[in-house]
Amino acid sequence: MEKVKKILHRLLFPPNIFIIIFVPIATALLVYAFVGENVLPVTAYLSYFLSAYALTIVCARIPFIVRKIDAVKQENKYISRYFGDASLRVKTSLYCSFAINVFYTVMQLGLGIYNHSIWFYALAGYYFILGLMRFFLLKETRKEKLGENLKLEFQHYRFCGIMLLVMNIALSVIVIYIVVQNRGFSYHYIMTIAMAAYTFSTFTSAVVNVVRYKKYNSPVMSAAKAINLVAAVVSMLSLETAMLTAFGDEDESGFRKIMTASTGFVVCTVILYMAVYMIVKSTKRLHEL
Repeated sequence: MEKVKKILHRLLFPPNIFIIIFVPIATALLVYAFVGENVLPVTAYLSYFLSAYALTIVCARIPFIVRKIDAVKQENKYISRYFGDASLRVKTSLYCSFAINVFYTVMQLGLGIYNHSIWFYALAGYYFILGLMRFFLLKETRKEKLGENLKLEFQHYRFCGIMLLVMNIALSVIVIYIVVQNRGFSYHYIMTIAMAAYTFSTFTSAVVNVVRYKKYNSPVMSAAKAINLVAAVVSMLSLETAMLTAFGDEDESGFRKIMTASTGFVVCTVILYMAVYMIVKSTKRLHEL
């Protein structure tokens, strides 16, 4: 068992020089798979696997990077002030995330109209709901400081949980539709690269928020972290669907079906657990208050 743990640790935490060399290579291979002509399926799937591994080892390094940044930031009073104000950081994060949600909502809606695709319409609705929740939290954080009105914050926390539950029901229906119909949805390679970048940024943001803000117990901050995590896992599902369609062929439709069903099940289960947890926890705390 100890030997297995050591091997897993080495795979998850390779030397820094390996990360510096490997991540650009994996990124370049992924870009080649997107923009190259007559790319072999084995090359495409290899690029998918290597990029996923690169994302994993980079995310695993984030806690160490965060600790180093914490040590450096004390030297600059402006940076120290920003990182010392949890409310300011949450508001900044919500502003940026809300802007991205608006862009993605418009983009997916445009793709839905152009392609007459229920999948793109569903993604547009998903990003609209995420943006609505972030706008709701942002609106309330402008009025109150975090932690001052716990009753109101837990009401917002429960509202976000309910919205996630509704969104998850709709997402589950769409995933079932995709699997049963064995449908695939393709993007232009530029949009696929943008989706890959968005997926990477949402995953890293979610990990950073969990690591950096774990000592803060504000319900609004917890809701923001939950929303970021949901955005990350659904983006991974959307990216996987696009890549399997772009790189696969009709002979591999069974593999695409299995992968979509497996990832969709995991994503929907994670969101369901988070939504139920948020509703139950907030309801209990509201009764206590």
